[in-house]
Amino acid sequence: MAKYEMIIYWSEEDQTYIAEVPELAGCMADGSCYQEAVSNAERVIAEWIDTAVELGRYIPEPKGRLYA
Repeated sequence: MAKYEMIIYWSEEDQTYIAEVPELAGCMADGSCYQEAVSNAERVIAEWIDTAVELGRYIPEPKGRLYA
């Protein structure tokens, strides 16, 4: 699996963990625990890439840390 950066945080409003993948526009997932949010995000990353391939869209290479 590609190694895209995830930003994971607790959403008080939604009462769930949110995992955002900033390098893939609109790619995010949630989960009732940290691990579930990460697992769901990994699945959504794969689906995001599969959809981009089907549509012939650009897939950015993982850059790693945003502030490196």
